[in-house]
Amino acid sequence: MDYMQEYQRWCTSPEFDDETKEELLKIKNDKKEIEDRFYKELEFGTAGLRGVIGAGTNRMNKYTVGKATQGLANYILEQGTQDKGVAISYDSRIMSKEFSMQTALILNANGIKTYLFENLRPVPELSYAVRTLKCTAGVMITASHNPPKYNGYKVYWDDGAQIVSPRDKEIITKVREVQNFSEIKEITKEEAIEKGLFNVIGTEMDDKYIQTLKDLILQPEIVKEQGKTLKVVYTPLHGTGNTIAERLLKEIGIQNLYVVPEQSKPDGNFPTVDYPNPEDPKAFKLALELAKKVDADVVVATDPDADRLGVFSKDKITGEYRDYTGNMSALLIAEYRLSQMKEKGIIPKDGMLIKTVVSSNLADAIAKEYNLELIEVLTGFKNIGAVMRNAEINKDKTYVFGFEESYGCLIGDYARDKDGIAAVMSLCEAACYYQSKGETLWDQMTNIYKKYGYYKETQVSIVREGPEGAEEIKQMMIDTRNKDVKNIGEYKVLRFRDIEKDIEKDMVTGDIKSTGLPKSNVLYYELEDSAWCCVRPSGTEPKIKLYMGIKGKSQKEAEEKLEILKEKMLELVTNHS
Repeated sequence: MDYMQEYQRWCTSPEFDDETKEELLKIKNDKKEIEDRFYKELEFGTAGLRGVIGAGTNRMNKYTVGKATQGLANYILEQGTQDKGVAISYDSRIMSKEFSMQTALILNANGIKTYLFENLRPVPELSYAVRTLKCTAGVMITASHNPPKYNGYKVYWDDGAQIVSPRDKEIITKVREVQNFSEIKEITKEEAIEKGLFNVIGTEMDDKYIQTLKDLILQPEIVKEQGKTLKVVYTPLHGTGNTIAERLLKEIGIQNLYVVPEQSKPDGNFPTVDYPNPEDPKAFKLALELAKKVDADVVVATDPDADRLGVFSKDKITGEYRDYTGNMSALLIAEYRLSQMKEKGIIPKDGMLIKTVVSSNLADAIAKEYNLELIEVLTGFKNIGAVMRNAEINKDKTYVFGFEESYGCLIGDYARDKDGIAAVMSLCEAACYYQSKGETLWDQMTNIYKKYGYYKETQVSIVREGPEGAEEIKQMMIDTRNKDVKNIGEYKVLRFRDIEKDIEKDMVTGDIKSTGLPKSNVLYYELEDSAWCCVRPSGTEPKIKLYMGIKGKSQKEAEEKLEILKEKMLELVTNHS
């Protein structure tokens, strides 16, 4: 598209309101800004929409949200499932409430029933609500852990999981078919209520969701007993988490719970953090200050839509608070739950543990220890949801645990997305259990490494913004794909997977077979000694991501080996020769 022509159209066409035109006229002399807003349409991709809030085709605004919703409505009508309805929730971000109301009313205008949460709620509760209400779909207005200027639009299907192939492609096609904003249907809220199309979800869903989570606790008596003395600091980072978390933790017996006061209320400007992401230790500044003041044992954080969990816990030997990667916290929860299930004799014989291709190989060792089938899927929790769906339909496997390295896990099959609320609960349960044995969570993390080996992982993002950046990222992937890589640092490459080409090559024998995974722009190097590397472009941000993991004989050796591997991977991807 000619971006200047499109910019002029937005400034003059009666399709757009005065507020939009006013915003755009303010940038009339900033060619670069105009280009960034109009050089492409904000892509409705496999993860829905995500972008910077503002006027323009490459921005999150009521017009791009309207097109996405009309496309979704057309798809639902084609499926003939409009009477089942769509559940809608939203987080604390700027424009989230407005976009959620707009989504509901456009669906209503198309004759589709909606269930809109009365106020902001976490992603996992939306997933749970879709299943509980037997809806045809769900929409969550969120940009997850992105900076404040972003918002987004995630679409879920009737199983409560985010849309996957082929449905995602079919919905994307319908969205692209909406050529003009004039095609977006409208209805007033009053008219929608009168027709019985607009419905509100109240606190009764919270009650059901909370009870479902409480039923998953394996040692309720120990939690009640140890919860009298365990000290927990929690921050929702200005997001949705505290609509549920504080109540849930108090109900299971955590009596010494301290919610970071400056971050307890929802606020889309996220005033106390640069980046509301529990993956970033800097987001824990206020929580750690409070933890030191009250001498907390555990410090937990959820991101704005409360699907991710970040953790620090006290190391009683040094008195310091140690932070956990997403792999560490998820596998600590997995080891705790599986050890207790084994003790109770309730691990299913057909049980499965699901991880993504960029998650820790420690998961493989834990699955083997507890006789679970280890299933590997592409990045994104929706792919874990797809395996759960197939198992539910075929009744041939039982879901036990699933996680991805990006700080998300799911401890039960009540939902189909990662659940930061349930993870907070489960981690506090584990802390109570180990405290009853005279140990801290950090002691247990050390025990896990002693038992299985010192697995350590990291990732690096190479950010390239704008149209030139997108081209550079594309070229990096092409160059890396075309290199015949036999060694990365000191490690031999045993197997190379090009998942886009559906090729898995045994580098020792030269044999080639299918990866068994859906096509995706991912390169994976399986190295000797349980080491690995992976490269892929981000689906939602202007970056190329490098992941890697190793297994060491000690913490120190693992850290040193990982640092060297990281340098070698950066060389491999950025060296264009």
